[in-house]
Amino acid sequence: MKRKPVRRNTTRTTAPCRSPLLLYADEKGRILEHPRLEATGADAGRWCRPSVADWIPLPEGSEVFRLPMRLPVGFDRRKKRFEVLSRDPYDPRRSVNAVAAFVAPAHTQLHSAAYQTLPGAPVLPLFAYTAVGWMDGGFVTTALRVDPDRRQDFTTFDLEAVQENARRRLAGESHNRLIPHLAKCALTYACPAARNLFLNRWEAPLPTSPACNARCLGCISLQETGEIPASQERIRFVPTPEEIAAVAVPHLKTAPRAVVSFGQGCEGEPLLQGDTLREAVRIMRRETGRGTINCNTNGSLPDVVSRLVGAGLDSIRVSINSCRPRYYNAYYNPRGYRFDDLKRSIQAVKAAGGFASLNYFVLPGFSDEASEAAALFDFVRETGVDLIQMRNFNIDPEWLLEAIGHRREGKVIGVRRLMQRLQDEFPGLRLGYFNPCLDPDAGSILTHP
Repeated sequence: MKRKPVRRNTTRTTAPCRSPLLLYADEKGRILEHPRLEATGADAGRWCRPSVADWIPLPEGSEVFRLPMRLPVGFDRRKKRFEVLSRDPYDPRRSVNAVAAFVAPAHTQLHSAAYQTLPGAPVLPLFAYTAVGWMDGGFVTTALRVDPDRRQDFTTFDLEAVQENARRRLAGESHNRLIPHLAKCALTYACPAARNLFLNRWEAPLPTSPACNARCLGCISLQETGEIPASQERIRFVPTPEEIAAVAVPHLKTAPRAVVSFGQGCEGEPLLQGDTLREAVRIMRRETGRGTINCNTNGSLPDVVSRLVGAGLDSIRVSINSCRPRYYNAYYNPRGYRFDDLKRSIQAVKAAGGFASLNYFVLPGFSDEASEAAALFDFVRETGVDLIQMRNFNIDPEWLLEAIGHRREGKVIGVRRLMQRLQDEFPGLRLGYFNPCLDPDAGSILTHP
């Protein structure tokens, strides 16, 4: 897959259309609108016509991708049917590719991109592929903003300041192995959390674990088969409690809405380093009571979670692709733990008065399937989770559904409707995208206008 400069066709006159027009990539990689076909979406591989309310202007900071060996699918209003586009409408001698949007953080996708995959097509890299179209002179996509927090909005980052502060800390703290690791995350992989660390604001990452007790199909830091490239390098050492605290304590003391989080994309499972984490938390809380100490985890070791909460951990976020154990196990391939351990970890935090979130991987047509929704509701009732972070599933949808053996069970209710039902059933449940700062004295949130 290649990222191409986004251009639109300015030499053709398109027919009036109340719905967005289909986008496609030509052989030169230019992204053009079709003269008459409507843009469409897909729900777990089934093509659909999104409602008018589902389309929003493409958020700033989003990207538009060309999808290799995948043909775009539009809807012909005159013939009232879906149509696979195999040739360029402006030059039938030339082939085309489908395109998709990778929407900016804080937005949840409502429909995936619709396409027909050709034989021999490569597996798509680890991004989320959201429907995209062209309307009223601009790109539109099927998503909604679920969190007003602007901590990862593209426009809030001063990249020169990130570079300058990273270089300064590299020069002054070269003895701390975490600093060069996090500088690489910020400067090479453009990690928003690492960038925020070097801007001394909001949520900062604390990677600690090179090991993991799961073999997630979509792991972004370790892919053993080579079928999918890992998008970033995993940490290769376990930092000492003192190294961790040296990064965390200044951030907790001074950053607005300060959060520090174990469990990052550049590591394995942090609970496997439970003793190290517990001592680091103790040091942090001896130095300051300000801010929030969080752990992003697979929730596999509830006894370790209990000890971390006892040491001063404020919150956990448990990642989950499905509340149906067979699909969870097929994706995570857990080693030495069971699905029920996730529930026990959340219950341990809640019993101690802590805050618990789900990092819920959203794939339209799967996450909003009636049977999955029922399982999610049961999970929320049983655990008392405080927040569901509606995160887009960064994975090739077709490849994933085949790999986990998905079989459709019941109707698809829609992602928007799923969220509304959650709020109706659980009035105290929050929906969002980020780990919240739980300390009211740590400053106010920077919200979306």
